[in-house]
Amino acid sequence: MTDKKTPSKRDMKSAARLYAVQALFQMEASDETVDKVRRQFYDHFFGLETVEEGTFIEGDVDHFHMITETAVNEQAKIDQMTDRALVAKWPIGRIDSTMRALFRAAGGELIAEQTPPKVVIVEFVDVAKAFYPGGKESKFVNAVLDHMARECQPDAFKPKV
Repeated sequence: MTDKKTPSKRDMKSAARLYAVQALFQMEASDETVDKVRRQFYDHFFGLETVEEGTFIEGDVDHFHMITETAVNEQAKIDQMTDRALVAKWPIGRIDSTMRALFRAAGGELIAEQTPPKVVIVEFVDVAKAFYPGGKESKFVNAVLDHMARECQPDAFKPKV
C-alpha cells in the first residue's frame, strides 16, 4: 500500500489549469457542450489512477469550473484579445487547437480577475511546457499572454508608487 500525498492548493489549481486546457480542446474537437465535457472530467479524470501514468493529481474543481465557464462565455472577447496579441498573418484560427485552448483558458482566468495576471502567465507557460516539451512554444505563449494580460488588467502592470 502506498501513501498518497495530499496535493497543495497551488498544485490543485495548476492541475485545474491543465485540465481546463484539455477540456476546452476536447470541446472544440468533439463539438460537445461545456457541461458535458466538465462532467466527463469530474467523473473520469480528476484523481484518475492508471498503471502507465500513475495517479493524476486532483484538480481544484471550483477553479476548473471558473476557467472553463469564463472561457466559454467570453470566448469571442478572448479570441479578439488573442488576435490582437498575435501578428496579423497568424490569427487565432491559424494556430493549432491545443494552443487555442490554452489561450482561451488563460484568457478566461485573466478576465475573471481572481488571480494576479503575472501568476496566470507563469502558470500557463508551465502548461505550454507540458504540452510542448523542449519547444519554443512556451516563449510564444509568454509573449502572447503578456500582451493579453496588459490589455485585460493594465493597472496590474503600472509601477507602484
